[in-house]
Amino acid sequence: MLVYLSTIAAVIMGTAVFIVRLKAAKKPVTARKIFLPPIFMSTGALMFIFPYFRVTPLEAVEAMVVGALFSIVLIRTSKFEQREDGIYLKASKAFPFILIGLLILRIIMKLALSTTIELGTLSGMFWILAFGMIVPWRSAMLLQYRRMEKGSGSQPAQMA
Repeated sequence: MLVYLSTIAAVIMGTAVFIVRLKAAKKPVTARKIFLPPIFMSTGALMFIFPYFRVTPLEAVEAMVVGALFSIVLIRTSKFEQREDGIYLKASKAFPFILIGLLILRIIMKLALSTTIELGTLSGMFWILAFGMIVPWRSAMLLQYRRMEKGSGSQPAQMA
C-alpha cells in the first residue's frame, strides 16, 4: 500500500516539476535559481539519520550511477538563450516527454524493486538517485549559464 501511495506522490511531484519548469521559462534565469534547488533538496539527506532509510554503500553507488545517467538526458535538453532582458532557459519540446519518460521509468523501477528491497531502503535509494540526477544537471546548467553570461558581456549573476 505504501509503495502505491508513494508512487502517486511521485506522479504529483513530477507534475509540479513540469508546471514549475514551464513557469520558469517565462522569467530570466539567475545563478541563484539554478544553484538553490540542489541545496534545498540536500536537506532530505536527514532521512538517513533513521536506520529505516539507510542504504548499503553498494546500493548508494548504484542509485548515484543511475541518477547520473538520468541527468545526461536533462543536461542535453537544458539550453539557454540570450534575450534583451537576460538569459532564459529555452523551452525544449522534448522536455515534457523526457520528464514523463523518466517518471514512468522510475515508477517501473520502484514497483519492480519494492518486491525485493525494503521500502525504507528503497526510499533512501530513490532520494540518492534524484540527488545524483539534480546535482550534475544543475551543475552543468550553472556552467553553461556562466559561459553565456561571460560571452554576452552582461553583469555577473548575483547569488543572493
